[in-house]
Amino acid sequence: MTRIALATAVAATGHDEDMPALLHACARAGLQAQALAWDDPTVSWQRFDAVLLRSTWDYTERLPEFLDWCARVDRETILLNPLPVLRWNTDKHYLAELAARGVATIPGSFVEPDMEPLPSLQAFLASHAEAAEFVVKPAVGAGSKDTQRYRRGQEFAAANHVARLIDAGRSALLQPYLPSVDRDGETALLFFDGVFSHAIRKGPLLRPDEGATDALFAAESITPRTAGEDEKKLAAEVLAAMAAHLRLDAPLPYARVDLIRDQDGSPRLLELELCEPSLFFEHAPGSAEGFVALLAKRLAPSRAKRASAL
Repeated sequence: MTRIALATAVAATGHDEDMPALLHACARAGLQAQALAWDDPTVSWQRFDAVLLRSTWDYTERLPEFLDWCARVDRETILLNPLPVLRWNTDKHYLAELAARGVATIPGSFVEPDMEPLPSLQAFLASHAEAAEFVVKPAVGAGSKDTQRYRRGQEFAAANHVARLIDAGRSALLQPYLPSVDRDGETALLFFDGVFSHAIRKGPLLRPDEGATDALFAAESITPRTAGEDEKKLAAEVLAAMAAHLRLDAPLPYARVDLIRDQDGSPRLLELELCEPSLFFEHAPGSAEGFVALLAKRLAPSRAKRASAL
């Protein structure tokens, strides 16, 4: 029987809403699955045929430690998603690389630790004169933690936010806040083994004059959504650009493409989630079973090879 570890985190215990459906689907498919925390030093990961990253949501605060763990797991068994993908996707500088490949992204600017916060912010605002509001977020971050929405009159508060990030050795990403988010929310498109599975609507997370969340992740309002054809087209372009950039020769087991619409109504990439995204199984009946079926098919040859070597 194929043994698979579903990697979570001690801090995420009880918070992963995908986990019950995923464990149930694995059991029905004949996969022996177990949820284990990546930061539990007692776990022997080499006992498993594969380690599937799920709710490792605290990695943003200790990225080098997390990537070292990923590299160790990658040496001992199959890591999903693969290590090069994780190294690339855990830092939002990947957005600039996708934009350079022609992907329609939310335009943004990075403030690096060796840059001055206020002049950098002022230069960003001067280049986005149409933006009444903007967002400051860490380049390494998840769940909207340390992310905040500002108005143009709040430059100094925003610059202090940027300063806190770069003083901690973190890069900051500045982006215009698109008003369509308040009306339409975000669309997250889920792909399993390169095939579109389902989509959800994520309600607006950032409220005016509301500070950044101190929790592991911000509370979300999730509902099912039928993705538009233009959204599916852009999502496919995003995944193709990612695969070309990383020189991948096979689709990833899972990918989530988060889109929002600009002032003209065209979809744009907000984030590409390839490390630990929620997959929203409960909003798409049968999606957990479909994902696990593809996962079992992917792992079957590796399981057979491993068994023959024992």
